[in-house]
Amino acid sequence: MTKQHQLIKLYSDICHIMNDITIVAETQRLSNNFRPQFTDEECLTVYLWGIIERRFEVKAIYAFIQDYWAGWFPDLPSYQAFSNRLCNLANILPLIIEALMVRIPDGNALPFHLIDSLPIVVANEKRSGRAKAAGLMCNKGYCDSKKMFYYGVKLHVLGQKYCHSLPFPTAVCLSSASDADLTIAKQHFEPFLHDTVLVGDKAYQDKIWEQLTLRIQNAYLLSPVKKAKGQIYLDAADSLFSAAVSGIRQAIESFFNWLQEKTHIQFASKVRSERGLLLHVFGRFAAALASILI
Repeated sequence: MTKQHQLIKLYSDICHIMNDITIVAETQRLSNNFRPQFTDEECLTVYLWGIIERRFEVKAIYAFIQDYWAGWFPDLPSYQAFSNRLCNLANILPLIIEALMVRIPDGNALPFHLIDSLPIVVANEKRSGRAKAAGLMCNKGYCDSKKMFYYGVKLHVLGQKYCHSLPFPTAVCLSSASDADLTIAKQHFEPFLHDTVLVGDKAYQDKIWEQLTLRIQNAYLLSPVKKAKGQIYLDAADSLFSAAVSGIRQAIESFFNWLQEKTHIQFASKVRSERGLLLHVFGRFAAALASILI
């Protein structure tokens, strides 16, 4: 498929999704300019297409469209108007992601769900104690896998495991950096855990939750075995079990690596507001999903 056909497919998908009554209600304008010449569908298409083409800043995306695709978007406004429109549309990006997630065929899906979180770094360890950007959403937290403190948020992903491919997201949400992964999983992901096997790291261990999900939702929770207090080595059976669980959940780590390589989502040092943060995280996540579908 040529680049032109991919862009047409992306625009068609965005138009179809934006016709959903929920999104229509979110984007409705109560003003005389309720039908701008440069439509919301075009604005989102430009932004997602720019990220797919590896332009990761709004200014770079705008310049890219002006230089190479100006004929396709004749009503493209000034950079300031384009940037403001994107910020105003940031709140509907989670709805667009939901619509994109249900479009992936599940022919080779396996009965496993993988769960993990990715730190989105607004300020690095040196500035994490005094950073204030997007303060209603961000705070200081610790990433155990990277052994670092940071200021920002976490992107939580529940993914369906597929045979011989990366897992595909079933549900996503955003939380402050200090929020516990287990707490977010209980609050947001329980409705998706019917008749499945949930595989996560040690952060998701909770005996009571495991018993409840098994009894109520027929969901098995698997995670590596923790060492007991004072224990130096795991016994052979526990070590083999932990290795098997880690092998299954490696796919979600591969998904995050692919997402970072595709969109540079993890580092958001230029974000200054809550809307800017939503645009950064959910816009890049939506672009990654869209790149699979076009």
